[in-house]
Amino acid sequence: MEWMFICIVLIILGAVVWVNLFRHGTLKVGQSAPDFRLEDQYGRQHCLEDFRGNWLVLYFYPKDDTPGCTQQACAFRDDLDALKVLDAEVVGVSVDTVSSHEKFTSKFGLSFPLLADTTAEIASRYHSLFNLGMIKFARRNTFLIDPLGRFAKIYWSASAKRNSGEIVSDLKRLKNTVRSGT
Repeated sequence: MEWMFICIVLIILGAVVWVNLFRHGTLKVGQSAPDFRLEDQYGRQHCLEDFRGNWLVLYFYPKDDTPGCTQQACAFRDDLDALKVLDAEVVGVSVDTVSSHEKFTSKFGLSFPLLADTTAEIASRYHSLFNLGMIKFARRNTFLIDPLGRFAKIYWSASAKRNSGEIVSDLKRLKNTVRSGT
């Protein structure tokens, strides 16, 4: 009887993990991005409207100061000048605290906002929350949002190593498409 209980628990746990790993929800290119209002590493509030008129790279990541998250943040840091030339701003989001973001920023010289989604509400709205009850973290998804606040491109399960470079390339292509009218 005990083995049966263990099997049922494992099946339920497996189903929860599967749903969290493979659920991308209904967010689509062309759709308006959900609004947000969160505090950055310096205690300043940011909302989607603050970025209206510019391209926004809104990336969700699991945890400050972990290998993949550090690699991704540093790549965005290193590509920030190229992104600014393309009228794009970068904002990172995780469920870490303001204080954790401040330490991460200071340690790696990050010069863009890291937003503290401590309630995980925004990660959930962006279908980027891994939730196992007491264990919650943001999934590595990135959203390229156009100057009107719509999704221009969505990177589900983004590569920590390649994500920033992909954004620069895709943004150049998207801006050229807009200029040429195609």
